[in-house]
Amino acid sequence: MDFELPYPFFFLLLLLVLLPFSPTAQTCNNISLGSSLTALDDYSSSWPSPSGEFAFGFRQLGVDGFLLAIWFNKIQERTIVWSANAGSLVPQGSQVELTNDGQFMLKDKTGKQIYFAWGITGVAYAAMLDTGNFVLANKSSKYLWESFEEPTNTVLPTQTLKRNSKLYASYTASNYTPGRFRFALKSDGGLLLYTTNYPWDSANCEYWSTHTEGSGFQVIFSQSGSIYLTETTGSGACGFNSLCRDGTEGPVCECPDGYGFIDENDVLKGCKQKFVSQSCDEAFPETHLFDLQELENGDWPFSDYQHFQPVSEDWCKQSCLSDCSCAVVIFKNDDCWKKGIPLVNGRIDPTVGTKALIKIRNNSTNSRKHYNSIPNLARLGLLGSSAFLNLLLLIITCLLFFHIIHHRKAKLSMLYLGVQGNNLKSFTYMEMKGATNGFKEELGRGAFATVFKGVLASEDGKPVAVKRLDTMVRENDLEFKAEVTAIGRTNHKNLVQLLGFCNEGQHRILVYEFMSNGSLASFLFGESRPSWYRRREIALGTARGILYLHEECSIQILHCDIKPQNILLDDSFNARIADFGVAKLLKIEQTRTTTRFRGTRGYVAPEWFKSLPVTVKADVYSFGILLLEIVCCRKNYEAKMEDEDQMILADWAYHCYEQNKLHQLFRNDDDEAKDDIEEMKAYLMIAFWCIQEDASPRPTMRNVTQMLEGTVELSNPPNPSSLYVQCKGL
Repeated sequence: MDFELPYPFFFLLLLLVLLPFSPTAQTCNNISLGSSLTALDDYSSSWPSPSGEFAFGFRQLGVDGFLLAIWFNKIQERTIVWSANAGSLVPQGSQVELTNDGQFMLKDKTGKQIYFAWGITGVAYAAMLDTGNFVLANKSSKYLWESFEEPTNTVLPTQTLKRNSKLYASYTASNYTPGRFRFALKSDGGLLLYTTNYPWDSANCEYWSTHTEGSGFQVIFSQSGSIYLTETTGSGACGFNSLCRDGTEGPVCECPDGYGFIDENDVLKGCKQKFVSQSCDEAFPETHLFDLQELENGDWPFSDYQHFQPVSEDWCKQSCLSDCSCAVVIFKNDDCWKKGIPLVNGRIDPTVGTKALIKIRNNSTNSRKHYNSIPNLARLGLLGSSAFLNLLLLIITCLLFFHIIHHRKAKLSMLYLGVQGNNLKSFTYMEMKGATNGFKEELGRGAFATVFKGVLASEDGKPVAVKRLDTMVRENDLEFKAEVTAIGRTNHKNLVQLLGFCNEGQHRILVYEFMSNGSLASFLFGESRPSWYRRREIALGTARGILYLHEECSIQILHCDIKPQNILLDDSFNARIADFGVAKLLKIEQTRTTTRFRGTRGYVAPEWFKSLPVTVKADVYSFGILLLEIVCCRKNYEAKMEDEDQMILADWAYHCYEQNKLHQLFRNDDDEAKDDIEEMKAYLMIAFWCIQEDASPRPTMRNVTQMLEGTVELSNPPNPSSLYVQCKGL
């Protein structure tokens, strides 16, 4: 059957010119073997079709740049409809030749081969046809190669697009290299329009589709001008961190507050931060140094890594300010979406009805501005009423004192039954308040909890890390007890040990041993570069800790949040995993995680946002990203890289591995690391296996540990698909 396509969807992609076309019967001027064209500064370097409607040859673009192309030859604009060499220019003096032995190739003026029609033998002649098709044919006039089979930016009448065919929009009106938009008939028969993760060719997300998966066969542009899809029987426009809005003359790319264009002369390259990002060092929180700038009707679809419902706008704001990975938070109807760098598919659209809150570093450190805005009379009123309120609270406290004590003892007696044999101590809230000096010294802050340094007087001044969960997380006693029990049963040298807990009223507190050397994030991304030996030991220790959680402790635990901030270092710089089990506790009732990429931020496995079952392989994926960071000693995403191809670590690392250019990854390492480059290469290969988009080929953590130890032979990993592929089926 035929499926007719609406014309408007093609006007943006296809160059439809109302010209009289020649009849179906073809006439041609054969181009014999040994013929050639040289790139000159006029239109003489071309082979026209018999009617002169089309021409094949060199077109000058710029001062000394030439494009090997096909164009309309009888109109003033001479619109280009096909180009070789992916639209890239070649210098003056370059030559295209049909050699005496039937080879068709493009060479520069030094003779270096640039473009070649691979695998074609038996060519007797070439021809530029009146349909706009350039062909290579044998003695029987059978086409061995034709430009219609390798479309670029245009489809012409009589041309057919088969499955796996693609059209691309040119980068600009004068730059014919592939731009951001694609039109494709997929192998499964689906016909769609989508954007790419420019400057990479990987698919981002479809924005229009025929939904003909399994049945679409060919896209045909008929002689009469109809475009239709035949079926078999039975079977974000702007760059990273930018915003796209409709303008009077088409889409306009803009940068949000606090961001600027990477290249003012090429706004399609996206935007970069103009401020220093928020530190993730738990020892030096920077929450007070950042504000949120409102943007009505702004959104970055598919960039969210956490979703909360129902919450207030104030809670949503505070959660983002407290999370170093949060770059933007979107709030709408009690829904809160946290988004991280890089932001993709940005848009300003009045129909979305959202409020975007963009995190930027503030210019003021006046922490009392809100208090100082209160009028003097109001302040006096507040001070006068405080005495009465204090007296009232004292009376209420005395009346309820015995009831509270009795209720707490009954509750704790039940909790003790649940944690017997776990060597966990139950603390009162007042004990925790005293141990932390009123929760004074803050070590770090996350989306759901704040960590304070404390000292246990009952343990001869033993330092501890006291993690106080936010009061919004209101699990019942049985759920909290179950999680504490699960964590309390763990005992491994690569896990941070849980010492005790507090479950009193609305207070939920976990007490951990104190790690003197902070987090792996601070250690790895600081000013000094850790030795390869130390990084290798940290990677192996982390793997062993995750293996224990997955297979060796009494109850299987999915960490769900493997990242450098959750790997702590003890006195001897041994890796100690923190926050295991807590992620599950915090999602029981309050959260629903819908994260992406890479990665984003970059650590979460694709199955989280594909509605697929989440298994321990999700932790394997996160460890793979972490392992890349450890080996390369850099973050998984660096917006300020001069070379855009290096911004996403996973893509760049695999490119270097594939091209055998590992020295580019390790150029800043010391001589010791360079002596161990084969071992570093092996660790990269393990990471690539871990971050496969499909969970099934990822190894288990037992396999990962064995590979890191060198007891299992490594095979070459396939290319992990882009971390920013969002849409199912692309």
